[in-house]
Amino acid sequence: MMAWSVELVQALSAADRAVGYLGGLGQILPNPYLLIRPLQRQEAVLSSRIEGTQASLSDLYIYEGAHRTARSFPDDVQEVHNYVQALEYGLDQVALGMPVSLRLVRELHAILMDGVRGNWSGPGEFRRTQNWIGPTGCRLEEATFVPPPPEALPEVLSAWEQFLHAPSPLPPLVRLALTHYQFEAIHPFLDGNGRVGRLLTVLLLVAWEVLPQPLLYLSAYFERHRQMYYALLLDVSQRGSWELWLRYFLHGVVEQSQIAVKQGQRLLALHTAYRLQYEDSSKLLALIAMLFENPFVTGTMVINQLDVSSATAYQYLAQLEDDGVLQEITGRKRGRRYVARKILDVIEDTE
Repeated sequence: MMAWSVELVQALSAADRAVGYLGGLGQILPNPYLLIRPLQRQEAVLSSRIEGTQASLSDLYIYEGAHRTARSFPDDVQEVHNYVQALEYGLDQVALGMPVSLRLVRELHAILMDGVRGNWSGPGEFRRTQNWIGPTGCRLEEATFVPPPPEALPEVLSAWEQFLHAPSPLPPLVRLALTHYQFEAIHPFLDGNGRVGRLLTVLLLVAWEVLPQPLLYLSAYFERHRQMYYALLLDVSQRGSWELWLRYFLHGVVEQSQIAVKQGQRLLALHTAYRLQYEDSSKLLALIAMLFENPFVTGTMVINQLDVSSATAYQYLAQLEDDGVLQEITGRKRGRRYVARKILDVIEDTE
C-alpha cells in the first residue's frame, strides 16, 4: 500500500468530521425519513443520469404519485424508480443483518434491470461474455478499459467479497473508496455496473456503521465531476494512482455530507414552520406530512390517504394553495396537480 501523504491524511480527517456531523444530525431529527426519503430519490435520479437517463426528480415523484399506472411515462422514469426499489430493498436487507454479499449484488441488479433497457443483459446474472469500456460502438481492440474475462470472474469476485468482510486496519472510508474502484474495475455485469456500484456504497456506509442511517449519497458529486470520476478510475487501473482517487472520493464525502446537512436543516425548518402554522388541524398536518414524502399531490391522493370526501380534499388543497404552500401546475379544471414548491426546491438543491 502507498504511503500516506499529508494531503491524504487531511482529506480523510475532513471526511471523518463531515460524516460524524451528518450522523449527528440524523440522530436529532424528529423523523430521519424527512431527509432520508428525498436523498434517496435524488440519488436515484442522479446515479441514473450518469448512465444517460433524462428523468428528473419531478418525473419520479409524479410517477410514484400516479402509482405507476399511467402509460405516458417515459422508460427513463421506470429505470429511476427501479433504482429506488433496489436501494430500499438493499437497505432492508442490511437492517435485517444480512451481509453485503455477491448474492445481494445479484438481487440488486435483478431489481434494477427489471423491465427496462438493458434487461437483455441477464438481470441478476454475472456476465458470461467479455465486455469493455470505450467510445460508443468501439471494438474490443479500441477499448479504453477491458475488465477481467468471464472465466476470471469467480476468483476476482470472491476476492472482492472477502475484502468486504475481512478485518482491516484501513479506515472505513478508505476501504469504501477501494471497494468502489474494485467493483467498477471488475464490471461483473453486461449492463448496470455503475448503478450497482453506487448502490453498494450507500449500503456499506450503513453496514459498516459509518453512519447510523442512509444519509450520504455520492452520485451527485460523481455527476458534477463526471469526467474526473472516470479519468481517476482509469488512472488507478493504468498507473496505480491510488492517492488521487482516494482524495477525490474523500472530498466527495465531505461535499455531499455538507450538502445533506444543509438540506436537512432547511427541511426541518420548513417542516417546523408548517407544523406550527397548521397545529390546530390534524388533517392538514397529515397533508403536510404527505408533501414531505412527495411534494406533488392530487385530489385523489388526498382522498385516499387521508380518508376524506372529495369536497373536503379540495377544500384542504385550496387552503394550502391560498397560503402559498401549494401551487397548481396543470391549469386544468379536472385532473389538477399541485406542487409544494418550497419543499421541492430544497430537495432539488444538490450544491
